[in-house]
Amino acid sequence: MTTMKVAVLGLGIMGSGMARQLLNADFEVAVWNRSAEKAAPLAKAGARIGSTPADAAQGASVVVAMLADDTVSRAVWTGEDGAFAAMDEGAIAIDSSTLTGGWVAQLAALAEARGIRFLEAPVTGSRDQAAQGALRFLVGGGGEVLAAARPVFEAMGSTVVHLGPVGSGATVKLANNFLCGVQAASLSEAVALFEKRGLDVEQAMSILTDGAPASPLLKAVSRRMLDRAYDPHFLVPLMGKDLGYAEQALAEVGIVSAIAAAARQRFVEADAAGHGTQDIASIVEPLRAADGAPGS
Repeated sequence: MTTMKVAVLGLGIMGSGMARQLLNADFEVAVWNRSAEKAAPLAKAGARIGSTPADAAQGASVVVAMLADDTVSRAVWTGEDGAFAAMDEGAIAIDSSTLTGGWVAQLAALAEARGIRFLEAPVTGSRDQAAQGALRFLVGGGGEVLAAARPVFEAMGSTVVHLGPVGSGATVKLANNFLCGVQAASLSEAVALFEKRGLDVEQAMSILTDGAPASPLLKAVSRRMLDRAYDPHFLVPLMGKDLGYAEQALAEVGIVSAIAAAARQRFVEADAAGHGTQDIASIVEPLRAADGAPGS
């Protein structure tokens, strides 16, 4: 049996974990990342390092991208050295980035024009789930294409949900991150309130984490806020971007979301304050530093 060749484009917090899971499942893997040093550990594990997205995609049956935003996705797929330039007719392009529905639709059309099969497959889960092969893929696209790509998804994740045509995955993913971002933003304000009032913060937070507001995100992120543990699971500027995309998606159907805009502002402020390379839990720090904050 011939080993399926898979390329992974983008080796950030998520992409590197996904590529490693493919290597662990004995796929023949090529990788590309804008900053080549992130590829070095994967090279030691057996991946081929592509000099460009096109080089990585050369000969691959499936090409998976995990990128920052629409702009990067456009360049990596369709640029002069982009993956589409090298992909064979009938190969499968999968974009697992969090993107706007508008760009996903354009990307699917550009792939189709080249004879390339396309799926969008954004994920739920963060760093730990990527490293453990426990991501959930939210797939938009044709069922036959999904069936052909399923072994790749199963190597990288625990669940594959086929939501419908292209665009379905982007819609659900943006709603997911909208709710997560709003929770994190409101949580940062609650933590700062407790601290500024001089409460026993652990005790006060236990009321929230054991009560009706509790969610997996609230429990995990509140712990990181209290411990000031900001090793990134999900980067501050990426959540800010996702909230902006969610606000745009809502506006496209006539919903003006002051909630998305207000939550996004917390991430913009944290990024501006120097927390752009840290976990989303660090959005509490500008609030701690505001006038009236006790010493820490």
